[in-house]
Amino acid sequence: MAEQIALVLHVVDRPGTLHRLTGVISQHGANIGYVDLTGQDGTEATTYFELDGVENVDALMRDLEALDEVTAVTPAPTFRRIYGKRIIVIGGGAQVGQVAMGAVSEADRHNIRGERISVDTIPLVGEADLAAAVRAVTRLPRVKALVLAGSLMGGEITKAVREVREKGILVVSLNMAGSVPDAADLVVTDPIQAGVMTVMAIADTAKFDINKVRGRRY
Repeated sequence: MAEQIALVLHVVDRPGTLHRLTGVISQHGANIGYVDLTGQDGTEATTYFELDGVENVDALMRDLEALDEVTAVTPAPTFRRIYGKRIIVIGGGAQVGQVAMGAVSEADRHNIRGERISVDTIPLVGEADLAAAVRAVTRLPRVKALVLAGSLMGGEITKAVREVREKGILVVSLNMAGSVPDAADLVVTDPIQAGVMTVMAIADTAKFDINKVRGRRY
């Protein structure tokens, strides 16, 4: 039966290496769900693949190891298995810290019951930078929710929020000046509570239905 796997490959860092790797993966009928390149220094690099539809893992690993560009292939748990669902918190430093405090505390409560929820933060200022960061959330893996933590957000940020929601990502906003709260799924005044409610909204182990509170302010 096909299974989802992750492989870490130590490879020679030169043009054409990624093409050779994906060629072998394609020959095995596998689909690449995620790829990440790290440690590129012109001599050696690490390539991480998450693959779906692999019928014979051992055969795939042997064929990858047979490539001249590959020095080692190691199976690994997927990021989803380790880190699970992902919450991104963007905005002003003080507010971001308070939201993260609530989210991490609540995530810990659910993670000890079998969930995997991780929290990432980035303090930012400026409409253009914030809008770009919001839009970039759709390109990050495993993101289930975005929290906007600040005192004033609107304009291009609001447009970006609507785009993110169209991709199926939950958006929670602090109760702030500007038009962003009007575009969010949920508005929460207290930043710690915003973090807590965001985790509850995406946790399978929580009895909280976002559809029953969507559009409300607390």
